[in-house]
Amino acid sequence: MVYYRKINEKVHDVTFRSGAFGRVKLVLFSVFRAVIIIGMSYIILGPVINIVSNSFFSGSDVYNPSVFMIPLNPTLENYRRAFVRLDYFRTLGYTLVYIVTITLIQIFVCSMVGYGFARFDFPLKKLLFGCVIVTIVLPAHVIMLPLYQHFRKWDVLGIIEAVTGEAANLLSSETPMYLMTLFGTGLRSGLFIYIFRQFFRGLPKEIEEAAFIDGAGPWYTYFAIMLANAMPAVITVAVFSMVWQYNDMFYARLFSMPTSHILTFRLSTLQATVEFADQVKDPLISQLAVYAGITLVLLPILFIYFTLQKYFVEGIERSGIVG
Repeated sequence: MVYYRKINEKVHDVTFRSGAFGRVKLVLFSVFRAVIIIGMSYIILGPVINIVSNSFFSGSDVYNPSVFMIPLNPTLENYRRAFVRLDYFRTLGYTLVYIVTITLIQIFVCSMVGYGFARFDFPLKKLLFGCVIVTIVLPAHVIMLPLYQHFRKWDVLGIIEAVTGEAANLLSSETPMYLMTLFGTGLRSGLFIYIFRQFFRGLPKEIEEAAFIDGAGPWYTYFAIMLANAMPAVITVAVFSMVWQYNDMFYARLFSMPTSHILTFRLSTLQATVEFADQVKDPLISQLAVYAGITLVLLPILFIYFTLQKYFVEGIERSGIVG
């Protein structure tokens, strides 16, 4: 009995120590995780909070060394200047029409191409899909000069030049972006094709087989059945496309799009506009209007994200981006 009692005491002691060690590890891991999350949150949200805070600064707050983050004399004058000089509602309307149109075209084209890669066999399929992957990893800056020259002297088999005497100049408009998107080479179109391909590959083939047995053709099956079941991927692509088109400055500058039609493009000239139109000579004061403009530009994207957040997360989980 004494022997068994000693064994039980040793087992209890080992169990207690292992349990205590496990609790210590859990506490240390929780502290480490909290530090990492707080640090990352500060890195990501710190600049945003600073911009929003500075947008309410007055001129006296800028030159007051005791003011940090929280203005002593908050004002909405910066928002008034930004709102007027951005022509906010009018420019936002143009921008939304532009990005929604591009997004709808991208969803239609990329889903169709992705469905073709996922379900059909055709010559050079692997080579063509390899070209799609290349468009994902190839920086847009590499082809900026050929793109510029192509749309500066745009022609179709020499027909336009033969009829009019010179090629068409499509710059200074949104037409190049519409054409690129329509032919599956728009902003991040390669990634969207990949997302749709992965999603369609994950759907059971029995869905299509049942449709074919009922007499449905490939086009009806795609539009009525496959695309309807691809809503998670559609929402994921829609959110990504709208955000990237909304924030795009590279193609807007490359194709010399009108600044009055793109809100983020107009934001890039806001400080100079405020200094000239409002006769603000101090760059630190005019910079406050830029902070207010950045906040106004952020609002539509935040609204879109928080509205579609639930569907966006579900779409990422099911669209093949991870896993």
